[in-house]
Parts: sequence; C-alpha cells; structure tokens
Amino acid sequence: MNTIAASRGEKTVSGALALGMHLLFGLLLIFGVAWQQRKTEAPMTVDLWSNLPPQPKPVVEAPPPEVKPQPEPPKPPPPKAAEPKAEPKPVPKPDIAFKEKAEKDRKRKEAERAELERKRLEHEKAEAKKREEEKKRFAALKEQQAKEEARRREQDEAHRKAQQAVQTAQQRLIDDYKRRISDRIRRHVVLPPNLQGNPEAEFDVVQIPGGEVLSVKLRRSSGNSAYDAAVERAIHKAQPLPSPPEGFTFGEFRELSLKFRPKE
Repeated sequence: MNTIAASRGEKTVSGALALGMHLLFGLLLIFGVAWQQRKTEAPMTVDLWSNLPPQPKPVVEAPPPEVKPQPEPPKPPPPKAAEPKAEPKPVPKPDIAFKEKAEKDRKRKEAERAELERKRLEHEKAEAKKREEEKKRFAALKEQQAKEEARRREQDEAHRKAQQAVQTAQQRLIDDYKRRISDRIRRHVVLPPNLQGNPEAEFDVVQIPGGEVLSVKLRRSSGNSAYDAAVERAIHKAQPLPSPPEGFTFGEFRELSLKFRPKE
C-alpha cells in the first residue's frame, strides 16, 4: 500500500512540473512575439538643416605636465665572448678514406692472425707438455712394472731353485735308498760260470711295510737267463729290505724298479 501511495504522489508531482513548464514556455513565446513587433513598427525621424551649425571654438590644450627624468636603468652586462666554434674536420677524399679503411682492416686481420697464432702456440705447448707428462708417467709405470716383473722372476727363480734343491735332495735320498737296497741284494747274487760281458737285468719289486718282498717281476732280461734267475733269488734272500729314509712315506717306495749288472 505504501508503495502504491508513493507511486501516485510521484506521478502527481511529475504532472504538476510538466504543466508548469508548458505554461512558462507559452508566456515566453507570447512575450517574444510582442516585443519583436514593437521593435519593427517604431517611426524613423529625419532632421533637415538650412544652414550649417556654427563651428565649435578650438579648445586650448593645457600645457603638458612636467615629466620628471626617470633614473637610467642599469646597463646590461657586456655579452660574453662567443666561444670559438670547432672547425669541422676536413672530410677525407674517397680514395684516402678507402686506403685508411683498407689499412685498418689489414692491421685488424694481422692482429687477429697474431692472436690465433699465439693461441695455437700456447695450445701446442700445452699439448706437448701434456704428452711429455704422459710419457713420463708411462715410463715410470713401465719401469715399475719391469721391476715388479724382475722381482717376480727372481722370486719364481728362487722358488724353482728351492724346489729343485728339494727335489735334488729327495732324489739323492731316493737314489741312496735304492743303492742300499741294490747293495744288499748284490751280496746275495751268485754269478753263473762262464758269464761274459756286463749285461743288465731290470726287475719290478713290490714290498710291504717292514721290507718284506711281496712280488718280483722281470721287466727286462739281461739276455742270460742264469744271471736273471740268480738276481731274482738274491732279491728274495735280501729281505727284509732297508726302511725308507726319513721324510718319506712307505707308499712312495712300495713299488721299486731295480737294475743290476754283474760288474758294478
């Protein structure tokens, strides 16, 4: 309801304002038309003269007032001396300018070539120094390897000699052991009559611990069966055979290969 009353009040005010504006516009229109008509209908009057009116007397002008001298204004400072203008540089002639440019280019290229040459020499020196250092390191490494190889060869040689010495000593003991066995067997050999030459007979002898002979086998005959039989009988008579030397096991001498000659 309040909204409807407010809308009606606003419409009433708006209508009153519009009506007032129309009345004001009509009054202005009526007043302007009347004023324009009054202005156009005003009468024009012209004065006619039979004689010219008398000339007015000349007016005597009063003497001009005394003008007091004004103090002179201060003199402006003298203008500064103009700075001498720089004389323009002479423009070189085209051929001279071309020669100068060519000379500059030549010097620039020479400087660039000199810089490149300097860098190349420095690079070559650095590479030469690097190669020399690598050569020294390689030589030192090679020398070290040679020393190690020589030391290893010396060690191997010493080890080989030591082994050889041990083997020689062992072989000497083995030979001495076989010699003692052969000497014991020879003491029991009865040579057959009319034996000629110095034939050799070889036997394989198998013994058991304690020196007892287990078997005797002729590997190679001397060519004289009587001598071969005499040696075989002597082997059986020589038992028990001597014991193996110290440091050896019986298994190393269980099987023996013995050689016999009548003139040994």
